[in-house]
Amino acid sequence: MAFNVVFWFCNRMGSVPESKGIMRTTTVEAEKLKLISEGCNLKAKEEKHVSKDIIGEVFKTHHAIQTLDKTISNLEMELAAARAAQESLLNGSPVSTDVITAESSRKRKYLMVIGINTAFSSRKRRDSVRATWMPQGEKRKKLEDEKGIIIRFVIGHSATQGGILDRAIQAEDKKHGDFLRLDHVEGYLELSAKTKIYFATAVSSWDADFYVKVDDDVHVNIATLGETLVRHRKKPRVYIGCMKSGPVLSQKGVRYHEPEYWKFGEAGNKYFRHATGQLYAISKDLASYISINQHVLHKYANEDVSLGSWFIGLDVEHIDDRRLCCGTPPDCEWKAQAGNVCVASFDWTCSGICRSADRIKEVHRRCGEGENALWSATF
Repeated sequence: MAFNVVFWFCNRMGSVPESKGIMRTTTVEAEKLKLISEGCNLKAKEEKHVSKDIIGEVFKTHHAIQTLDKTISNLEMELAAARAAQESLLNGSPVSTDVITAESSRKRKYLMVIGINTAFSSRKRRDSVRATWMPQGEKRKKLEDEKGIIIRFVIGHSATQGGILDRAIQAEDKKHGDFLRLDHVEGYLELSAKTKIYFATAVSSWDADFYVKVDDDVHVNIATLGETLVRHRKKPRVYIGCMKSGPVLSQKGVRYHEPEYWKFGEAGNKYFRHATGQLYAISKDLASYISINQHVLHKYANEDVSLGSWFIGLDVEHIDDRRLCCGTPPDCEWKAQAGNVCVASFDWTCSGICRSADRIKEVHRRCGEGENALWSATF
């Protein structure tokens, strides 16, 4: 009861209305008022001190939670890597030596892993890429050691594993050493599955800030790509590409037909925003997410739609950068002359460079950033 009276008095002090019927306080009463007032001030100071302590504890707790989240994320990535390696061993699939040496590679931090999607029938395309924007031999090793950039052609195995197609890739890999082999049966209708397995395999093989997928009929300026990605290095979950939202095609027999068109609403609706499939990049956290959840991620008919769907509902920042989808000359050439060098160039009409094996050298000559740009770049 006494506490309540004092509390009420503290709150009311300084705002008590004057009244002619109240006599002047005596010296004793004044002393009492002074003591009570000092008690109020002391109480206020104590409450302020307690408030600072609470804020400090909240900050410490928040920091501890962030540290725990990071630790859990790293453990999940390690688990995914171990799971991928174990499955490869159990299945006896043709796995790249890069995966076998994953543990030693993991000690090194890389800027990016560039996976070039290719097929058994694309030998000429691969050779044209090797002859233009992809460094070879000691230069490729220098690129890995000095710039932290890994580049590999990405391919699975044939339906008749160990057959003539697989042996041809093995011979080509023995010559160039630039393949990442996947535990995956090759096929155009299986690109969504291949994309999942690529990211899972890449994140278990190399610890990088970014993981890139590009088609083998696209021209790439590696230094410009690196400079583009490093701007987003401090962001935890980024999805970078030329974002689009094309129509959902329900008609059978047309290119890019979507068998599950009914999931996207009424006829004539468009897809959610997603990066065009010629080239896109995702940060490490997203690659790890795909690796951990690959068995439950749904596959749509189109690979780029599938990737975009996996990030719906996640706290992901979509980066729309049109330099990742320039046209072939004169488009990319004009932009380069204006000081805006393109990251990737291709023909929209062909979903890649039309007749790329024959034309990519010309694109490289007119739109390439120059070899010196790569070796002088700092990421």
